[in-house]
Amino acid sequence: MTVHAGAIARFDRGDWRAALIFGSSGAGKSDLALRALASGWRLVSDDYSVLWTSGGCLWVRAPDTIAGRIEARGLGIEPEPCLPFARVCLAVTLVEDVERLPEPGEMVLEGVAVPSLELRSREDSALWKLDRALSTRGLKDPLADESLGTRRA
Repeated sequence: MTVHAGAIARFDRGDWRAALIFGSSGAGKSDLALRALASGWRLVSDDYSVLWTSGGCLWVRAPDTIAGRIEARGLGIEPEPCLPFARVCLAVTLVEDVERLPEPGEMVLEGVAVPSLELRSREDSALWKLDRALSTRGLKDPLADESLGTRRA
């Protein structure tokens, strides 16, 4: 399945854990990804991502046609080393307005429930929130305990 979302990943607890970033055109998906890359994250895919399941987990990679490239609005399409794939541990949707104290959410993709949240990408704190959400919501190991982290829907 191919989705209109970028993916960035961070190495933690022995593997690459990815956040899918959804949003309309111009919402700031690539901009948030660029800020994350500057903070040590790695690119998996920009703008479109290929998803599949294996071992009860959701995985992501870039489509072959755009692998290793990211759009930097105002600069153009730039080369960027990318990971060949990563395990999806968080789904982020970029929106204009965010609920002040939201309940934890989830998004079902390819039959796997993934922790999710909404962010305003252009807030100065967006990268901190993304990093914190991956740490607190998306870093539990579903392979060790199905009641935690991503799970089969």
